[in-house]
Order: sequence, then C-alpha cells, then structure tokens
Amino acid sequence: MPGNIQEFVNSFTTDIARVNRFDVRLGVPSVLTQNGFYLLEMAYRCEAANLPGRTFGTVDQKFGSNPTQKYPMHASYEDITLSFIVSDDMQERTFFDIWMEFINPTTTFDFAYKDDYVTEIEIKQYDQYNNLTYAVRLINAYPISVNQMDLDWSLDTPHKLMVTFAYDYWQLYGIGNLSFGEAPSATQSNLGPLATVNRDFSATDRKSTRLNSSH
Repeated sequence: MPGNIQEFVNSFTTDIARVNRFDVRLGVPSVLTQNGFYLLEMAYRCEAANLPGRTFGTVDQKFGSNPTQKYPMHASYEDITLSFIVSDDMQERTFFDIWMEFINPTTTFDFAYKDDYVTEIEIKQYDQYNNLTYAVRLINAYPISVNQMDLDWSLDTPHKLMVTFAYDYWQLYGIGNLSFGEAPSATQSNLGPLATVNRDFSATDRKSTRLNSSH
C-alpha cells in the first residue's frame, strides 16, 4: 500500500482494540432467583464471547429499465455462543441445566412462557486502560443449547462450558454520542441480582466490585 509504516502508525489516535478486553454480564431470570438460584461472578467466568452482528434481509425491486435495486425488509440476528470456565462445584453447569429445565421440564416437556425465562445479556469492550469503549445489550435472551462436557482419565485440563443463546435483538447503549437510549436504572433493569453493579464500572471497580445478590 502507499505510504510507510510510520504513517500507518500515526493514523491511529488510540491503541488498537484488543479481543481480550471484555466482560459479560448475564442477567438471572426472576423465576430462578425466586427459587434460590443465583449465578455470581459471571463477569469472571465468561472467557470467550463475540460482539453480535446484524443483517438486513432484502428484496429486489426493479423500476423500468433501471438496474435492479435491493431494499431492506427485515433484520436478523445470529445466535451467540459464550464459553464459561467451570468451578469445581459445577455451579455454572448446574445453573444452566436448571434454566433449561425450567424452559422445558422433563416431567411434562411443555414449554414455559417466554416472558418467564428470558433475560438480558450485556457484552462490554474496554480499552487498555479499562475504560468502557463499546457495549451492547441482548434483549430477551435465553439458552437454546448447553454443550456436552467430555470426561477423560488421560487429561487434567479445566472444564469449559459452551452455551448458545437466542435473543430477539441487540441494542447499542451507553457509549457517549453513540447511545440511542439511556441504560435503565437498577430498579428498571431485568438483570435481577446483577443489576446492582455500577454500569460505569471503572478500572478500579472492575477489580474490586463483586456481583451482589441477596438470598
């Protein structure tokens, strides 16, 4: 390409975004908290995620002899998969098993009402100084797949739990002029016991704040 390395470096006014500077806030559905189930420290359990995409489905339209044009007709959102580190007491696996069981209990195999088991998931990107630079909220999210966890006497590696979530759509929020709506307060949020976490979440707070819930 034209130019030189120094010009390339000078074209960046900030550092390059890093894939490991993120955390995930997973809301706990109210029906699970009412039955005594809480998932704490989830921000420190999710080791891999992705910022979701958005695709417009289009329809072709042609006017006279003009070239065919595409017009958007609907938006679609891909499922998202999160990878979790699993504690020795298997609380993360148990939590998602209970969640899936509530959605479709194996005693009846009748699906519960969607409003009763959906939640919100927040995925946040930080810069190298732990300043929040990008954040999205997945609306009406719920697990649709919990992967198998392999066991093997010849290995001594930690368990990883892969959970795939469906959701209705996602919103960009809370990033300066890019915000299209103010994030709800803790009393308005559907994040259950995780809603008490400070949404600004400064560099100091990220290291010291614990996710609070009351039994």
